Amino acid sequence: MHRGRAQKADSASADAPPLPPLADSALFLDLDGTLAPISPRPEDVKPEVWRTDLLRRLGKALGGRVAVVSGRALADVDRILDRAVEAVAGVHGLELRLPGRGVWRAQPSASLAAARDSLESLVERWPGIRIEDKALSIAAHFRAAPEAGASVRTLTERLARELGLVLQPGDMVAELRTPGPDKGGAVRALMAEAPFAGARPVFVGDDLTDERGFAAAAAMDGYGVLVGPPRETRATARLADVAAVRDWLEAALAVQGRR
Repeated sequence: MHRGRAQKADSASADAPPLPPLADSALFLDLDGTLAPISPRPEDVKPEVWRTDLLRRLGKALGGRVAVVSGRALADVDRILDRAVEAVAGVHGLELRLPGRGVWRAQPSASLAAARDSLESLVERWPGIRIEDKALSIAAHFRAAPEAGASVRTLTERLARELGLVLQPGDMVAELRTPGPDKGGAVRALMAEAPFAGARPVFVGDDLTDERGFAAAAAMDGYGVLVGPPRETRATARLADVAAVRDWLEAALAVQGRR
């Protein structure tokens, strides 16, 4: 796998990437757009029997070296995944649960309340905008009001500068975060601990927020897998959608079972 600067994961890399050898790999999986289809309302994503079963089987096959690294809060990840995964990074790395080590959380920025008040003003103009409060960040979702995108981006860029927050752009969402670790930092923290230490990291994700995860995996002799349409990315392989991710992971388990 080529590593280094961002490249375009084009049609040449659209085939499923090589199956990760489960004996020496560590899997880092995004949730929305990777393990679950994107929903206009995040709360509409529910547990699925197939997903819970797949994650539990992966955890067993990899000796626990499976982590979910999500923009959602940790409690919401547990709700959707039926607590099938012990190692979880929530709010893009501002929450981290290490196996056997409990939960670490960043201290929320005092500026988040002011950011929320400002973002609420957008809802008055575009009722389709949804403001999500994750305690450590405030997200403005505009999937149901795409015409508001430019205004959301302009306001969140200004608030980030004025309030000392981190702007995290995503797919039809702009999020203002407490300063602190990102998804790449979460990968590095997990890779420093058992049972992840010494394995080859494979990060699978769909959004711009996953680019730091791709870069962190590549820096540790691993690689990233982009889910969705081609774009400029640090990932070196691509899967088409959630169904393709499921099939790829099932295939890796099947190969492991034949060894």
